[in-house]
Amino acid sequence: MLKQQLNFKLSQKLSPQQIQLMKMIQLPTQAFEQRISQELEENPALEGGKEEADSYEDEFDNNTDDTYDEGNEVIETEINVDDYLSDDEVPSYKLSANNYSADDEEKQMPYAAGTSFNQHLLQQLNTYRLDEEEEEIAKFLVGSVDESGYIRRELQEIVDDLAFTQNVYTTEDKVEKVLKIVQELDPAGVAARDLQECLLLQLERREPTPSVTLAISIIEDSFDHFSKKHYKKLLQKFDISEEQLRDAIHEIESLNPKPGGTYSGNNRMVEHVVPDFAIKIVDGELDLTLNGRNAPELHVSRDYTNMLKGYKESKDKSKSQKDAVMFIKQKLDAAKWFIDAIKQRQQTLFVTMNAIMHYQEEYFLSGDERKLRPMILKDIADKIGMDVSTVSRVANSKYVDTPYGTKLIKEFFSESMTNDQGEEVSTKEIKKILEITISEENKRKPLTDDKLAKILKEKGYPIARRTIAKYREQLDLPVARLRKEI
Repeated sequence: MLKQQLNFKLSQKLSPQQIQLMKMIQLPTQAFEQRISQELEENPALEGGKEEADSYEDEFDNNTDDTYDEGNEVIETEINVDDYLSDDEVPSYKLSANNYSADDEEKQMPYAAGTSFNQHLLQQLNTYRLDEEEEEIAKFLVGSVDESGYIRRELQEIVDDLAFTQNVYTTEDKVEKVLKIVQELDPAGVAARDLQECLLLQLERREPTPSVTLAISIIEDSFDHFSKKHYKKLLQKFDISEEQLRDAIHEIESLNPKPGGTYSGNNRMVEHVVPDFAIKIVDGELDLTLNGRNAPELHVSRDYTNMLKGYKESKDKSKSQKDAVMFIKQKLDAAKWFIDAIKQRQQTLFVTMNAIMHYQEEYFLSGDERKLRPMILKDIADKIGMDVSTVSRVANSKYVDTPYGTKLIKEFFSESMTNDQGEEVSTKEIKKILEITISEENKRKPLTDDKLAKILKEKGYPIARRTIAKYREQLDLPVARLRKEI
C-alpha cells in the first residue's frame, strides 16, 4: 500500500557564491590574476585599472517592486533604480578593491620564445648527407626523442610505426644505422635508449685518457656492479687500485644522465612561483605583507550607471528597456559580489598567514628548521576561528617569501612526536637532524638505518628503524650501500 507523507528536514548547503569564494581562496597569485582577467572579460559592468571612478552607491540590493503581465508570462522587470544610483558623493574606495601602495611597480612577465629541443636536433641533421629514406627515418627518430634526450622505444616498434604512419618500409638494421648518426648530434648522449648507452656515448667523445678508458670498460662490462656500488668486485675484476677506480668514477659522475635538460633553448613550460606573502624581520619583529597582485583595483563601470540614470529619467519604459535594465542589474550585482569576494579572500589569506607566522615565530626569526613547532591544520583553524578546509585551501597552494628563501606554506605543517623528555617535537625537526647526521657520516662506511636509529635515540629521539627508513625516503636519501664512496 502506497502512502504519502510530508517530512521537514533542516540541512546546510553551500550557495554557488560560497563555492566560488572557496575556489578563489585556493588560487595562488598567478591563477588568481587569470581569474580576474576572465571576470573582466565576461562582466562588462566590472572594470579594472588605476583611475578615478565616478561616485556610486555602496548598496546594491536585489530589491524589486513591480511585475508586469504579458500574456501568461509574469516577468520581473521593475527595479528600484535608486538603490543603484545616488546623487551623494560616495568615495570610490567603497566600490573598489585595491592593495597597491604608492611605490609599487607595475611588473609584467615577459614571454620567452625560442627553438624547441627537437627543432634544434632537426637543424643539425641538415649538415649530414642522407638519402630520402634515411632522412625520413632520422626525422622520425628525432621526433621520438623525449625531453630528457632518450628514445625509450624498441627498434621494432619504430619500424612498424614508420610503415604505418610514414609509409616507409625499412628494417631494424637500417634504423639502427641511422640511429648511430642521430646519436652523433649535440648534446652528447642524445637519442640513447637507456642510461648505460647514454653514458657510453658521452665517454666515447672524450679524450681517451686511462681514466676514461677504464670508465668505458666499467660501464660496458660491469654496469650492474657500478650502479649498485659494489666497489670491491670492480677492484678485483679490473685488477686496479682504489685511486684508479676513484678517477674512473669521477669521470662517470661528471656525465649528464639527462642530456636533453642541458639545452638552453628548450621551451618547455616552466612554472614561475610568485610568492603570495612576504615576511621580513624589522627591528627584531616579524612583518607580514600580502602580495599586492592579489587585489588589483576594480570598480563598477560608469557606462552602466549612466544607463540606469537614462532609464530612471525616461518617462515611457518599454519592455526592451526593462529587459535591458534587468541585464544591467544582474551584471552590477555580479560585479559587487566579485569585489566583495576579493576583499574577503584578501582578509582570509592575511589572517591565516598571520596566525601561521606567529605560531612558528621562532623559526621565522632564526631560519632553523629544528625550531619548527608541531602544527596541524586544526591548530590554525582554532586560532582564527575558521574551518579546517579553509586553512587547507590557503596552505596547500600558496608560497611565502622569507629571509631564508621562498617556501610552500604547507611545509610548515607537521605531525608531532614525544622525545625522551616528554616534550612534543615536530617531525620536521627530526628529519632535519637525520639529514645532518647522514651528511656528516663517513661515506666510506655509511650508517645503516639501525645505526641511525641508535644515534637519534642517543640524541633524545626514540624512533624505530622503519620510521627512520620512512623519513629517509621522504628526504630522498638512498640506503647506506648506495651512499658509499671510495
